[in-house]
Amino acid sequence: MTDRQWWEEQAPSETGVVGESEGGDQSDLVRREIDRVLSDVVRSKNLIVLTGLGTSLCVKDAGDNFKAPTMAALWQAVEHSYEEEEEGRPTWAEVREIVRHPDRNKDIEELLSRAKIAEFFEIGDAQEKIHRFIADAERIIRQEVDFLEPNEPLPFHESFLRRLARRSIRRERLKLFTTNYDLCFEHAAQRSGFIVIDGFTLSNPSTFDPMHFSYDVVRRGSEPDAPDFIENLFQLYKIHGSIDWEFDENASKINKSPQTEKPLLIYPRSTKYELAFAQPYLEMMSSFQSAIRQRDTGLLIIGFGFNDSHIAEPILAAIETNLALKVVMISPDVEEQSGANSHLSKIAGLIDRGDARLSMIGATFEEIVPIVPDITAMTDRERHIERVRAVRGG
Repeated sequence: MTDRQWWEEQAPSETGVVGESEGGDQSDLVRREIDRVLSDVVRSKNLIVLTGLGTSLCVKDAGDNFKAPTMAALWQAVEHSYEEEEEGRPTWAEVREIVRHPDRNKDIEELLSRAKIAEFFEIGDAQEKIHRFIADAERIIRQEVDFLEPNEPLPFHESFLRRLARRSIRRERLKLFTTNYDLCFEHAAQRSGFIVIDGFTLSNPSTFDPMHFSYDVVRRGSEPDAPDFIENLFQLYKIHGSIDWEFDENASKINKSPQTEKPLLIYPRSTKYELAFAQPYLEMMSSFQSAIRQRDTGLLIIGFGFNDSHIAEPILAAIETNLALKVVMISPDVEEQSGANSHLSKIAGLIDRGDARLSMIGATFEEIVPIVPDITAMTDRERHIERVRAVRGG
């Protein structure tokens, strides 16, 4: 029986943890197998994490609604903004007619892809209308993905970092790659006392310099010949950009600018593959491809749907060529995805044929975090941060 079958045959309990529902020995066996798979990956010398939208969907408002927008929510937001006619811009019907978008298709990525193509071959008034639509749609997407409040509690992200980002000095630092634009992991790191190496300098303004990914942080002590590496540090790679990145055209540099109105993002459309090979995205993708080809590497994929070919294809190539790579894919609908997605279908086929390096687990980010092995005890500093936060009521 494969790891994929282990999970599919026993549904999670209401707590989200397999083995706590009525199922007797079989449920306990499932839970032990999941624990084994996760522990095996987490203890790899090189731990790589790839996250997608699924890790942001645990952030909800007072009404228990997702704050992070799904693709369907982005479509609704853009369409809703065009419900009222406004002078100088096209109507929703005009946009769809110019780009020849099918009436029943509500895929925002395909709509923007068609708009970018139309922008090149249309002329005159039609071209101006598409220019306006693309600018409006990208502005709305920026607004929708900037959903975090200044003091937003992120218990699952914080717990995730505490479990995975503190690693022995004998192992490489955690490399966390994400396709999300939002600042969830940066926010969680700040709340938990983690240092993030994200490729930006420590100057003001903070400027992107990929050399900083090779830097580390040590404590200065009385024994200079024995560097004391700090525990709470991880590397963060944002493959599709971030809402606080801004391109300075005058200096030809990428700066961090939290209040920017023109963030550097790869917007949802078919040209994501081409854009991924321009800086700074090229540096992120190059680092990802290099990381998953190293020996004794564990790749933990959470909430990523394998719909981006420029990311999925390197993963498949690494699986085929790197026998020392262990991969665990976690998504609540992984079974349905593996039937509909060609990339996941290939991986599922390898699992069914006995490839023990690969596993699939059907769970949400919230469900999997509590059962991710915590292989390092909480540090004195972390306990102090928790005490201070409790006193302050944060």
